[in-house]
Amino acid sequence: MRFSGRARNALRPVSIEPGFAHHAEGSVLIRMGNTEVICAATVENKVPPFLRNQGLGWVTAEYGMLPRSTHTRTNREAAKGKQSGRTQEIQRLIGRSLRAVVNRKLMGEMTITLDCDVINADGGTRCASITGAWVALHLAFDSLLQKKALQHHPITGQIAAVSCGLDTHGPLLDLDYQEDSSAATDANFILTADNRIVEIQMTAEEKPFSSTEMHSLLALAQEGTQSLFTYQNKALHAEKSRKTA
Repeated sequence: MRFSGRARNALRPVSIEPGFAHHAEGSVLIRMGNTEVICAATVENKVPPFLRNQGLGWVTAEYGMLPRSTHTRTNREAAKGKQSGRTQEIQRLIGRSLRAVVNRKLMGEMTITLDCDVINADGGTRCASITGAWVALHLAFDSLLQKKALQHHPITGQIAAVSCGLDTHGPLLDLDYQEDSSAATDANFILTADNRIVEIQMTAEEKPFSSTEMHSLLALAQEGTQSLFTYQNKALHAEKSRKTA
């Protein structure tokens, strides 16, 4: 058993609340344990200069942590005048993960930006952001289809992300901050619903890990993301039911 009382292969309590940001074309508040992230999609009828006149859309992301999302206040990056390397790395990860399951030809020349704002951080913020952002993006496309701004749904697959790690007793699923800070190996898995891999970030903190250990973490992540896909689908269904009520 873990300090939290969870089994080693158990997710933290998960909820995905759609429609949280009233003005966004698609949005959710995702909770994974004490980690909470608002994911909001914005649609703009333009693309970056490098994509003009190509008939392709663009999906990108911005990520940020509110000053008191952690135990001590962190200064806003806007006040510093630049984003940290960590912030840039995470938002690029979110963007390319989402683009892996979007047919950008079906978007036409439009950009959808996913803003992922962490309001409470207790480990796994990038994974919660990706899992929630996929739902927000799906809802944005649903809205565009309803308005006949799109003819076909650009989503080609379902993705979710979860963290895993190794401690002295073996593999752990969905690390909170305390577990993540003490794990001998920590990893983030971005996986599809048909068990394909979008990206794996895996680092040995104390000693190198074996291929057997890597595969044990992958199997654990596949188990965890299958549950996350169910939560995502429930959120989509809840929003559809709300709009048709």
